[in-house]
Amino acid sequence: MVACRHPRNRGHAGRPGLQPDGRLVARRPRPAVEAEGVAMVAEPVSITGREKNRGGPEPVLSVRDLVTRFDTRYGRLTAVRGVSFDLYPGETLGVVGESGSGKSVTMMSVLGLLPPNGRVVGGQVRLGDRDLLSMRTNARRSLQGKEIATIFQDPMSSLNPVLSIGAQIVESLRFHQQGLGRKAARQRAAELLRIVGVPNPEQRLDEYPHQYSGGMRQRAMIAMALANDPRILIADEPTTALDVTTQAQILGLLKDAKARTGAAAIIVTHDLGVVAETADRVMVMYAGRVVEVGDVEQVFRHPRHPYTHALLASSPRVDERMDKLAQIQGRPPDPLETPPGCPFQPRCHQAGSREICRTELPPLQQIEPAHWSACHFAAERFADLATRPAAEVQAAGGRAVAQDEVLRIEGLKVHFPIVRGVLRRPVGTIRAVDGIDLVLHRAETLGIVGESGCGKTTTGRAIVRLVDPTEGRVVFKGEDVTGYDRDRLRSVRRSLQIVFQDPYSSLDPRMKVGALVGEALRIHGAPRPSHRDRVRRVLDLVGLRAEDADRYPHEFSGGQRQRIAVARSIILDPDVLVLDEPVSALDVSVQAQTINLLMDLQRELNMAFVFVAHDLAVVRHISHRVAVMYLGKVVEAGDNNAVYENPLHPYTQALLSAVPVADVDAGERPRIVLSGEVPSAANPPSGCRFRTRCFKAQSICAEQEPPLVYTPTSEHTVACHFPGPHPIPMR
Repeated sequence: MVACRHPRNRGHAGRPGLQPDGRLVARRPRPAVEAEGVAMVAEPVSITGREKNRGGPEPVLSVRDLVTRFDTRYGRLTAVRGVSFDLYPGETLGVVGESGSGKSVTMMSVLGLLPPNGRVVGGQVRLGDRDLLSMRTNARRSLQGKEIATIFQDPMSSLNPVLSIGAQIVESLRFHQQGLGRKAARQRAAELLRIVGVPNPEQRLDEYPHQYSGGMRQRAMIAMALANDPRILIADEPTTALDVTTQAQILGLLKDAKARTGAAAIIVTHDLGVVAETADRVMVMYAGRVVEVGDVEQVFRHPRHPYTHALLASSPRVDERMDKLAQIQGRPPDPLETPPGCPFQPRCHQAGSREICRTELPPLQQIEPAHWSACHFAAERFADLATRPAAEVQAAGGRAVAQDEVLRIEGLKVHFPIVRGVLRRPVGTIRAVDGIDLVLHRAETLGIVGESGCGKTTTGRAIVRLVDPTEGRVVFKGEDVTGYDRDRLRSVRRSLQIVFQDPYSSLDPRMKVGALVGEALRIHGAPRPSHRDRVRRVLDLVGLRAEDADRYPHEFSGGQRQRIAVARSIILDPDVLVLDEPVSALDVSVQAQTINLLMDLQRELNMAFVFVAHDLAVVRHISHRVAVMYLGKVVEAGDNNAVYENPLHPYTQALLSAVPVADVDAGERPRIVLSGEVPSAANPPSGCRFRTRCFKAQSICAEQEPPLVYTPTSEHTVACHFPGPHPIPMR
């Protein structure tokens, strides 16, 4: 099915643009004075929201001067510092910022879900005319799930693993709706699962969370949140760990849920594309404070805080490829030792030597209607952080990819047996990778993309022989390493390394960084006197200090731990580095730093990368060639620009259409909505494996599997009986 997104109404009842009766009107003229070419309101006002909503509805949720502290073994930590905002009926507020900015703690403070060592020490949270902070625990609990519903980032940790999905939804219904019978509650639970797109809801009510996929678990969480028609939906990173297609489905469900219930929503995320496509207003947080808030169009087109400007510039885009991402230098301040003045000053490209930025905390003040900023120089034009498109850099003499081959995969298959019973009898086979061919050249990056379960991670692990191929060959530098035993593989792994998705789980927490990075030197017998110098040199290469060698992994941020993992992988000067989702868990600013680091290392060390990811915008930026996988097969492959600008396979077109773009000027992009889930790799469909979800499928698709063939007009390969551009332009 193909669905085009309707234009989004940015206003809400009572705000300029949309009146309480639903009529659209022109925005009021802005009373302003000119300051260095930028309009500013003559008299700043407090961000209460009431000044701009006279005659309109009162906010459904009002937060004033919220302060939250935690007692830790290192001292008292203030995580939220005087946060104020309003949420109006029917609107969506996006809350963005880096990890540690205080966005999730703010929402947990509003909900009363702080851990035992955390407490709200100041401020007010009002739900209508009720002050939530002064309510007793039992009274407040009765509101949660009924008037305020929450959708958490990881549904598996939020759902009870020993209760069925149906039992958990029924429990929520009967707790908040006294007198509702068990049978009626079960019928309502099945109806809710049907609303959020869970197939066969009557049967799946009795299944447990582990029997649902990640996307289906998130759908179950949304069904539970909608159970009692709440007035407010709070979604904390609801799509972070999901594929782009599942992400698009979940965001669509949230929009439908809002329309169905009339609820207001708060979406906490670090994905600026999600905010651009779903939110009416955006609130940017840094170091526990609100640094900018306003209508999405205003903030994204004309950010008035250097931090917001830097976040937008550092986001990779699926519709444009840059030579290098803009990045925010340094790291957020330690909440135990927040510096005086503006907390962003040490990292700000605008501050320079200005004394006021180092000594005075900028207040949050209105700079134009519906737009506030906490910057002393919000009226200035910020310096452009964007870099030249990759095509311009290459035309100016950029590095060309070498043509000598370092890695070849031929007919690779990786199958896993399904066993049951005490005797572990085989009852089936999971065809994780089912016959693929790939080639990698020196100093080249090959991106492998696809949904969860497509086989991309298994392919990466088979390359470095962490899993054994069932069939096919892995040829590395002219040698077939497929049948190598453990001893022979050790010599190969000097030149064939891997970086895992979660650096913390792959780094021994009991070892210091110096020992972790230098461990490979000891294993492979490098001369011991040179170990310390080589470790220091590699740490410097990845942007860490020499003294960091004496610290433990838990003392570093997520981005720094990923740098440690990269340092550990490159210390032996490998020819090929397999990167398995290396930036998926990182903030957009840290992600930009890590991507730029990898590209710099590739230029300096002449390494080749296999970059496995589900983030198509990141792959667009870093890769030279791309392979798109679906259910163990490559369905499209070729040059980066050829695949992204002229996708021929319906699956590739659906993936690209689902990627949110952090640009309110991009227009309403067409969206291809895929129905259903990825079929089981244990029982793939006959013929074309994508046909059960394909909008082009015909009878031949069920009878014959399409071969992967080269198409001269597009200059890349595709496996489809009906290849060709989508009837709606993708850009």
